[in-house]
Amino acid sequence: MASKSRVSILDYFNIVCEGENGKIESNCKACGTRIQAKRTVTSNFVTHLKRKHQAMYDEFVRKKDVKREAMQMCTGPPSGRVISQTSAGMNKFEYSDPRQSLISEAIAKMIIRDLQPAKIVEYEGFRELLQLLEPRYIPVPCHYIQQQLLPAYVSQVQLAAKQALKGAESCSVTLDLWRSSSAGYNSGAGFLGVTCHFINADWHIRSTLLACLPLPDHSNTQQMLSEFDEISESHGMSGKVFRVVADLSPCENRSAFRLPGFSLIGNGEEEEEDGSEEESSDAKETISSNENCKSLDQCLGRSRIDCFARLLAQCVKEGVCASPQISVPLNKAARLYNYIIATVAPEKLVQVFNSSTLTNCLSSTDKWNAQLKILRQMVESMDFLEDIVDINDLVLGNLEKAELRELVEVLEPFEEASDMVQGDKHVSISLALPCVLGLRKHLAEVVTHQCTGIVMGLSQALDRRLAGILEDPLYVTATTLDPQFKLSWSSDSDWHKQVLLEEVGKHTRPLSPLEHHSEAQPSPSKRCKLFSFIKQRPTAQAKTVEQELSTYLHEEPTDEDPLQYWKRKSIDFPLLSQVAKKVFTVPATTTSVDQIFNLVSKTLRPEQCRRLPKNLDTLIYLKANYRILWS
Repeated sequence: MASKSRVSILDYFNIVCEGENGKIESNCKACGTRIQAKRTVTSNFVTHLKRKHQAMYDEFVRKKDVKREAMQMCTGPPSGRVISQTSAGMNKFEYSDPRQSLISEAIAKMIIRDLQPAKIVEYEGFRELLQLLEPRYIPVPCHYIQQQLLPAYVSQVQLAAKQALKGAESCSVTLDLWRSSSAGYNSGAGFLGVTCHFINADWHIRSTLLACLPLPDHSNTQQMLSEFDEISESHGMSGKVFRVVADLSPCENRSAFRLPGFSLIGNGEEEEEDGSEEESSDAKETISSNENCKSLDQCLGRSRIDCFARLLAQCVKEGVCASPQISVPLNKAARLYNYIIATVAPEKLVQVFNSSTLTNCLSSTDKWNAQLKILRQMVESMDFLEDIVDINDLVLGNLEKAELRELVEVLEPFEEASDMVQGDKHVSISLALPCVLGLRKHLAEVVTHQCTGIVMGLSQALDRRLAGILEDPLYVTATTLDPQFKLSWSSDSDWHKQVLLEEVGKHTRPLSPLEHHSEAQPSPSKRCKLFSFIKQRPTAQAKTVEQELSTYLHEEPTDEDPLQYWKRKSIDFPLLSQVAKKVFTVPATTTSVDQIFNLVSKTLRPEQCRRLPKNLDTLIYLKANYRILWS
């Protein structure tokens, strides 16, 4: 059995038997390999992990390093043994005990995930809780968390990111800006999040936050681009960046659109009092954002694009706000919702709201699509809800019900489009163009009586903000190279085919004769005299881009995942696969750091009365890359 006084390599093995001379036999927990060695000589076990299970070996080394740092930082007797006892006569953990370090690591995880100040480890109430849960644990000091543990995690993430990017042929980058307008946290300051998206050698898409940088002046575009260049250089991305998704209107003002009047619990009704102030702030930020975008366009040129998901949300905002009267039934529905959530037992509401809605709605109701889901469930069960409500003022009239029913119907395809592009584990850029075409068709065909103004506002916003996607070579290429679409969406396939050929020509390199020869010819080891009577296959001639495209389009569309399709077809279509591996790195959705920025914005609201930690940039960086540390 592994020693409890230190991090042991035997933790990764199941001990089968132990001889009298100290020789043990054990099986690897990962692969079952039987290994024999003396307990005091563990090199066989270490060598096995290092050669066969690199991830487990790295974890073992990291834990040993963390324990070693803990011993150096925490004050204790020179021998490293603890002689103090708890009030119950129980010995405290030794500083080298793995349980001591695992609890410290769990505390660090909590600080990162919840964006808590490291000083929480010194709060009296927190220490009382630790004493109750594990009396033998020795609390670590705040400076150990801030100066040792968190920087060690940062170094680990940076190393992993740089290693992953080494094998990436190209990548795309998202720039996210957050600005603090709260008096409680350096008003006017901000953070720039730089997220890299790339496709690895196994054709899996990956997204990693490369940096979260403090920005004293968020309006200085040149400073932001200078920071971006330094990050690209340090991570070996120079010359690899295909597109930059940059919407530098500050996150706090651009992403919190909610259905007007639909103020659910958790949103705070005090927002209505500050409406004029928010509108003024939004107007100022719009001017600043436009200036930033012009400066970005001048510096980045055609490589810069806007985030499709944000443009879609902006279309919904402009469309719904085109009919101010819709806020009246929405406000009434919100009051009904808040009342039943506060007064009715959850088990009675399960037939109206699914369990995830009841559990998560309070944390996610700051976005219009989350509110729309709640509103739809209410509209579909309005009779039941009114039966359990004993206040007549909360009951909606027939006209108000009709308005809400039409609103849900009009916005449902926008909700579908927003949900479809979310997530960083799949290709999303190829969905943008079909979504715009589908939304156009929906708005042209939908019949409304109460929401005519909203339909008109949505149509105008869609044409103003998203119509350019239909002729953008990037989106045409991405959609055509998605095997589920190809050119089935096109009304002028010849023209779009020519656009695709021009785009492919810009982003491909001709394969060398040696590469063609190695792909077409069997290896010399497979040719022998025994099979000399068999005619050798003629050398396959390299296909042109036109031939590849013609063959690709001739095949029937398939619902296969685009990345796995091009992994399988990279030999048949080497030129097209080069382009697919570039364009599919571009995201149509928001990033994890953008969602964290939104969380920080809510935390900074005056009614929360919470001060953020000084090392907020480090915590955001580690929270966004949490899966790299603890997948």
